[in-house]
Amino acid sequence: MKTVVISGGSSGIGAATAQRFLQENYLVFNLDIQRPLFQHPHLHFIYCDLTSIQAIAHAMEKISEKVSTIEALVCSAGVHFSANILDSSEADFDRIVDINLKSCFFLTQAILPFMIKKNQGAIVYVGSDQTLVAKKNSAIYGLTKAALGNLAKSTALDFAQYQIRANLVAAGTIETPLYHHAIRNYCERTGVAIEAIHQAEGLEQPLGRVGQPEEVANFIYFLCSDQAKFITGTVLPIDGGYTAK
Repeated sequence: MKTVVISGGSSGIGAATAQRFLQENYLVFNLDIQRPLFQHPHLHFIYCDLTSIQAIAHAMEKISEKVSTIEALVCSAGVHFSANILDSSEADFDRIVDINLKSCFFLTQAILPFMIKKNQGAIVYVGSDQTLVAKKNSAIYGLTKAALGNLAKSTALDFAQYQIRANLVAAGTIETPLYHHAIRNYCERTGVAIEAIHQAEGLEQPLGRVGQPEEVANFIYFLCSDQAKFITGTVLPIDGGYTAK
């Protein structure tokens, strides 16, 4: 049985990805601070504050007790933050960078030895359309997602000799709890009705709707599968055409 480690696998894209890998008979380790709302015999939840290197190391010790190799890593944990530079504090900067970027870097560092041992592996970072384009009032969030794109490329180059592949999926506007939280905040600030915001978000996408977590999960699974064995070092959008405009 193959093994995948997923960060932030309890909700949104991470949860959909965990369920997709479970459908393919993977052993799934979900590293998160909240428990998933679903159960499965092959799903193992490990409470992990991904901003802590020590917590990641502790989680890896638990995983090592059950498996000796890891075939795939999906870094999905992340938070959104809406503000420009002047409206952002040092605490804001540290929190968003720690969750969105630092966690991916050090989780990758912890997983790589397992993949090197097998001379094979696939890593997928869940980025954003902001990996490719900037948006207003998104200074810190945008820089973390842009940096993830470079991390995917550098990891791909550094570990290609071990047949380890690394890619980033630049997810656009996807209907997740993170998305609903963001539009609720916008509604509270502006007084605009939630349904009006949701409709407007859909119309921003050339395909006329927001995406679903399962659509991103299918893409992630493909990139980790043998069907994508010659794909590495890429930033691949799944955004309904948003970044093509």
